Amino acid sequence: MTDACIVGWAHSPFGKLDDDVEGLIGRVAGAAIADAGIEPAAVDGVVVGQFNSGFSKQDFPGSLVLQAVPELRFKPAMRCENACASGSAAIHAARDFIAAGRGRVALVVGVEKMTATPAPDVGDNLLGASYRREEGEVPGGFAGVFGRIAGAYFQAHGDQSDALAAIAAKNHRNGVDNPYAQMRRDLGFGFCRQPSEKNPHVAGPLKRTDCSLVSDGAAALVLADADTARALRRAVRFRAAVHVNDFLPLSRRDPTWFEGGALAWSKALDEAGLAVGDLSFAELHDCFTIAELMEYEAMGLAERGRGARLVLDGHTAADGRFPVNRSGGLKAKGHPVGATGVSMHVMAAMQLAGEAGALQLPRADLAGVYNMGGAGVANYVSILERLEA
Repeated sequence: MTDACIVGWAHSPFGKLDDDVEGLIGRVAGAAIADAGIEPAAVDGVVVGQFNSGFSKQDFPGSLVLQAVPELRFKPAMRCENACASGSAAIHAARDFIAAGRGRVALVVGVEKMTATPAPDVGDNLLGASYRREEGEVPGGFAGVFGRIAGAYFQAHGDQSDALAAIAAKNHRNGVDNPYAQMRRDLGFGFCRQPSEKNPHVAGPLKRTDCSLVSDGAAALVLADADTARALRRAVRFRAAVHVNDFLPLSRRDPTWFEGGALAWSKALDEAGLAVGDLSFAELHDCFTIAELMEYEAMGLAERGRGARLVLDGHTAADGRFPVNRSGGLKAKGHPVGATGVSMHVMAAMQLAGEAGALQLPRADLAGVYNMGGAGVANYVSILERLEA
């Protein structure tokens, strides 16, 4: 299951864009194929990750890729949905397609159009990633769900406001260097720490700067089997790829611990034959700053309840010992839900290939990627490294 390699990619800007879903797909599908250095006819299958949940009236996005790349007519195409991890679900489906011998090359597109939806409907659509029977009336929508998680974590481990502000400030500072990021502004720790008219509390202890942005955008990558990949100009291989699902209702889990995420990380590191300290950097799913804090602990960087020290001591900064979200993360880059998992893999692959431009880290040998659907429900971990010829 580790034979598929990333051999090409493309990424749209994230933000408020004029394109509909079809237009967003059109920005990246052909560009990723061209970046891989192959002809469209070499693509054997297409997988699209999209959450939708009411954001777009036009569904059936797998077939929309053919509008952008007509040479893909008559190739198998499908959509994958797994809430905020729909992009990673699409990547896994494409890896399975290649591992099963159904094809040697697959195109993966992640896409979401969110900003055309009125704000109250955005919140309701996102609640589709929670257990509506118990959480559907939570004030603040999906932010309210994570506000409750943050409140429970604060109660268990003390006030973490400094750590959450440091995570937000770090990721906004990183986002300045990302040409695809929705918000390229260094907000600073002080602004992120203090409630204000421009940074009010949204849900529980979470302020506006603790919440990812409503975004439009798309990202795409091309996967190829290892033999095909070695003949191309560069390739990034999956040293491990793991998917773990947990219960949907928060009432059936400890809200202060991403147990499914911890299991996914443990399985991925075992599969790769690595310890977490062997990784060079990580792209983590910071839909809310409390999520990144809890993910430090789930992946084993810190003991439970002690993740704050990592960010407060600069450990996870761009120039720290273990950079996290050098891309700016969902916090600054934006979070077009279906595109996020693909984007995270693209950003990691760019680092490993030495093609990250102003974002490039001095050490980028092994990458960890964690993409999460819902509140720690669908947990995807990838460990990536450059494939040497």
